[in-house]
Amino acid sequence: MLRAVAIMLISAMTMQASDLPSKKYLSLAAVKTMAAASEAKAKELNVSVTICIVDESGNLLFLEKGDTASLNTIQFAQKKARHAAFYGSPSKNAADTVKNGSVEALAFPEFFPNQGGLPIKLDGQILGGISASGAKSEIDEQIAQAGLDALLKK
Repeated sequence: MLRAVAIMLISAMTMQASDLPSKKYLSLAAVKTMAAASEAKAKELNVSVTICIVDESGNLLFLEKGDTASLNTIQFAQKKARHAAFYGSPSKNAADTVKNGSVEALAFPEFFPNQGGLPIKLDGQILGGISASGAKSEIDEQIAQAGLDALLKK
């Protein structure tokens, strides 16, 4: 009797690979699609920017500095994209938070209060972040949005 109960418990506790949740991720093709669309938007707007794409953990997947974009845009683009991935919200929200007086948020990890970074979400799951840096913040965000739109086919 005890043996039968033990076998039933072990069977109930055993997972199969098919029981694991499936996880979406940013494939190389998806990254290339977003990067190309963002590059095209920057060209259309006649600006030179750094474009960055990170995964949900903030790991760098793509980084490209425009020919005349300043060197500081390399760090800014990464910070914007990481903020978007970590918090699942546009980096503009961080800027608004600070403008509204919540300066304690500056101590949060990967918090970056500068517009231009957007989260990459699909079916409610955060896959990463995309950003641009080097133009006016509103334009940076338009460039990042073009990459998102290409991925999501809006």
